[in-house]
Amino acid sequence: MIPLRHTLPLRTTPVVNRALVIANGLVFLTQLFLGSRTETLINLFGFVPVRFLHPAAYGYSIFEVTLTLVTSLFLHGGFVHLIGNMIYLWVFGGAVEDALGHTRYLAFFVICGVIGSLTHALLFPHSSVPSIGASGSIAGILGAFLVLRPRARIVTLLPLVVYWAMVEIRAVVFLPIWFAMQFFNGFLSIAAAHRTQEVAGIAWWAHVGGFLFGALVGLIARRGQRERVTPYAAEGEAS
Repeated sequence: MIPLRHTLPLRTTPVVNRALVIANGLVFLTQLFLGSRTETLINLFGFVPVRFLHPAAYGYSIFEVTLTLVTSLFLHGGFVHLIGNMIYLWVFGGAVEDALGHTRYLAFFVICGVIGSLTHALLFPHSSVPSIGASGSIAGILGAFLVLRPRARIVTLLPLVVYWAMVEIRAVVFLPIWFAMQFFNGFLSIAAAHRTQEVAGIAWWAHVGGFLFGALVGLIARRGQRERVTPYAAEGEAS
């Protein structure tokens, strides 16, 4: 399923979300210009669970490995990886920024990515494979969107047998399906790791951790919105 847009009107311009999309694009262009040195860049600034948990053994300081929790969010493993992430960020990020506000949204984006990476490290503490990409952050955005705007319609491109169809799917249907896929693939990755002693190339559990944290933040934000509205409603009824 490829989301194209949602049908919600926005009260504010999603300047932070657009800046994040641009920043990811610029970093990817830098990777392209680096050519064969990109691998060194990814090893240096990607998030490596075993290195994060044992920094001294790899010649890193605690500050340096902690920094990779953020720098890894802006690195991508290829054009498809980048475009896939940026489509979801572009479609869903603006509405969440509209609900949280610009500054809180930026902090939310980073924290969701950090939570996602830590979830991945918790389940694969011995992994030496660099984890990169904004997927954990975007998963958090999807979780918040589901809670904050469950009735929103998502204009979606669906691949059928011989052609593509464009349909509108409620967020309350679209996003749980997306989450279920991440959860299922996460369990498969654990099973594969136990069998082959190798970690999957996609950090599925970063998606799961980010999504659940985002949904929690969405619940808190939604409750806060209700508490701000209720006194005014009560005052209106009294008058």
